[in-house]
Amino acid sequence: QVQLVESGGGLVRAGGSLRLSCAASGRSVSNYNMGWFRQAPGKEREFVATITWSPYTTYYDDSVKGRFTISRSNAKNTVYLQMNSLKPEDTAIYYCATSTRVSREDNDYDYWGQGTQVTVDS
Repeated sequence: QVQLVESGGGLVRAGGSLRLSCAASGRSVSNYNMGWFRQAPGKEREFVATITWSPYTTYYDDSVKGRFTISRSNAKNTVYLQMNSLKPEDTAIYYCATSTRVSREDNDYDYWGQGTQVTVDS
């Protein structure tokens, strides 16, 4: 059984940083594509970033490019999302997900975590 558990969310002031973690079990993050999505109140879930299993490639939504960095630790079977220069519009529940495809579409991801709340105060 595949389980994804996010952590690291919280309240931060605009301009601050947070690092989200997604600990995986039942599936190796080194052999699957891993993604981060977010959902703000009243909005649809949207793509944030993804990291492919091979070759090691990362993709970002334009809204976070240059501010967020996705990475993984194969030894810890964990994926990270380093978020810098946070803005109030980054406020959302952030979800980790895994897929056998390289995709920005949430329908292509088959396992999801429970989410972690990120709130950016202006």
